Amino acid sequence: MQGIIETAFDAIYLVTVTVLGILMLRNHRGRRQYLLSGIMAVTLGAGDAFHLVPRAYALLTDGLANHTAALGTGKFITSITMTLFYLLLYHVWRARYHVQGRHRETAVLYALAALRIGLCLFPQNAWTSAAPPLNWGIYRNIPFAGMGVMVILLFYYSARAHNDRPFRHMWLTIVLSFAFYIPVVLFGDSVPLVGILMIPKTMAYVWTVLICYLAMRKDNKEIQP
Repeated sequence: MQGIIETAFDAIYLVTVTVLGILMLRNHRGRRQYLLSGIMAVTLGAGDAFHLVPRAYALLTDGLANHTAALGTGKFITSITMTLFYLLLYHVWRARYHVQGRHRETAVLYALAALRIGLCLFPQNAWTSAAPPLNWGIYRNIPFAGMGVMVILLFYYSARAHNDRPFRHMWLTIVLSFAFYIPVVLFGDSVPLVGILMIPKTMAYVWTVLICYLAMRKDNKEIQP
């Protein structure tokens, strides 16, 4: 039963973010923020598929324990694509609020992303191991959390300053995604039930993409002749 329910949820999630991403790529009408939002959504869906598709196969066949290598490899790829997701979201912020300059923020965010990806490449992560070390899970997520904090603050203050109602909750979606993700990193292996928090985390990412899509649709209606 778990396999069926989880697989159905993951399939709906992957299809939703990918379709919304494709719609933004097709209908951005030359507006950079929606082009980037489309790339961001497709990157999210494609990256997560590397982990969720093998997980679904394992749950529906002979169990997770028999697919450790595939699941670990998928988790590694997802870690990279999630880093790219936040870089793209940062550039969505720059495009939406017509940000010029502010090269210090850009340099810091890219440095954190490079550090995150670099840490993910270390063999000590033991991605394909049945019991990967917790400490390396923490190490690689420290710069990732730093990226999240930066993007949260940027969207929070910019949306308030511009009275941007369509994006007024963007910061909250990121806060929620990290609030549900961090306990899984810390306690997921020792307390498997904590893994259920990945469901609301996933829904927070859908909310992030949906905010971008609905803003695009609203803008498209306003510029129609």
